Amino acid sequence: MRAMILAAGRGERMRPLTDQIPKALVPVAGEPLIHRHLRALASAGIREVVINHAWLGEQLVSSIGDGAAWDLHVQWSAEAQALETAGGIANALALLGKEPFLVVNADIVCDFRFQDAFDFAAQLSLSEESLDSALAFSLLVDNPDHHPVGDFEFEGQRLTFSGIGVYRPALFAGIEAGQSAKLGPLLKDAKAKGRWRAKHHEGYWCDVGTPERLAEAESWLAGHSKMPIHPPLGSSATRR
Repeated sequence: MRAMILAAGRGERMRPLTDQIPKALVPVAGEPLIHRHLRALASAGIREVVINHAWLGEQLVSSIGDGAAWDLHVQWSAEAQALETAGGIANALALLGKEPFLVVNADIVCDFRFQDAFDFAAQLSLSEESLDSALAFSLLVDNPDHHPVGDFEFEGQRLTFSGIGVYRPALFAGIEAGQSAKLGPLLKDAKAKGRWRAKHHEGYWCDVGTPERLAEAESWLAGHSKMPIHPPLGSSATRR
């Protein structure tokens, strides 16, 4: 399975820090957000990763290169201006292949095991030709204080989309490359048509969208993260 990390966001609420570096490279507990995801993806056995970028994207490319430092093969999807979530994915479809793929927002910290995404993908692969087969699998979390209304009704609860999901390419069939589009409406449409699946993740999750939530994530990681930090912010990743 291939994976995509969404890293094109401007990070307005993190300014002035994100005036100097892209949000995905903001360090949390001493390691850039996106490096943490790369480590976790590699640990899960994923080898092919696509990353989109826009604001200060050259810093991301310089920091990660082709992904060899993580034993990954990274390909890049450049956007002149950020295309929103669904637009960024649609713009990169040629790099993501024809099978279900994992997508994760760069600006989250979560203890979800990416190994479990293979099970989600297997569910989307079943009965692929059926008109009512699932197009999307979303990981949902408890509503955070900054988003109390949530996004989806699921199993009798109102829950928030985590920014982690597995999708079939057909979900984005109506979006042209270079077109800006949001993911939320696509997922809600798939849900309304019975073509959406989900799981409630009850572990840790934080949307690192403000300095306060960055501090919260750092505090949690200080007590829970045992994985080595590699490589540090500002280093040039080894290239094949």
